[in-house]
Amino acid sequence: MENIVFDRVRTEAGEMDYFRFGRGGRTLVILPGLSVQSVMGAAQAVAEEYSVMKEQFTVFLFDRRRNLPARYPISDMARDTAEAIRALGLREVCLFGASQGGMIALELAAEYPELVNALAVCSTAAKASAMRRDVPEEWLRLARAGDGKGLYLAFGRAIYPAAVFDAFRDALAAAGEGVTREEMARFVILAEGTGNFDMSGRLSGIQCPVLAAASADDQVIDPDAAREIAEGVPGAALLMYEGFGHAVYDTAPDFREKLYAFFERIPEKY
Repeated sequence: MENIVFDRVRTEAGEMDYFRFGRGGRTLVILPGLSVQSVMGAAQAVAEEYSVMKEQFTVFLFDRRRNLPARYPISDMARDTAEAIRALGLREVCLFGASQGGMIALELAAEYPELVNALAVCSTAAKASAMRRDVPEEWLRLARAGDGKGLYLAFGRAIYPAAVFDAFRDALAAAGEGVTREEMARFVILAEGTGNFDMSGRLSGIQCPVLAAASADDQVIDPDAAREIAEGVPGAALLMYEGFGHAVYDTAPDFREKLYAFFERIPEKY
């Protein structure tokens, strides 16, 4: 079993939970996508999935801020994450963000370039208009109605290929039964925070090496959004899969190895 350390960092904005694992001299920060419940409960699975990183990197995964304001846009999520990174004394990190976490990562790299040595994003976009509007609308409707089971199933159906969703349908339905009213309210605030996001005009200002990845069958975000990122950031690389859905960062068996290869070949100071 991987040795995982759970902790909480405090900044002027509030508190943020995180966990870390690995023993390498370099730092990898992971910003996960929007989730119905806290990602802290998935720490062991994440550590196992990213075990390829543990010799060269110490890996930090940050949750969103604990006490959310009523309105919490991506720019504020990025600001709070940057403050948490600073508070832990981290610098020149390798940064990976998936889905909404990728939006936060793009914003963070653009606005706080001194913190980021290399950036990888997956299944994300530089603007909210690249999302299929009906998908988040359905999630928000179910969350506001307090339908945890329906939300988990709708979430899984959207992000996974059909075969993967069918295999995990019962587990997703069971997980949905345990969603609390507070978790529903938190989900709504975080989901609404993506609404007006648009930093596409600032992509060219990102100064570090960038990898943008997606799957061509993504049912949540237009996969062309990854191409826009790769074309908008000077020198950025594009990694395009087929058949792995929005959650390609979980479903593609070689994704973590390719992520590691991207970060590993970039010098600590590029």
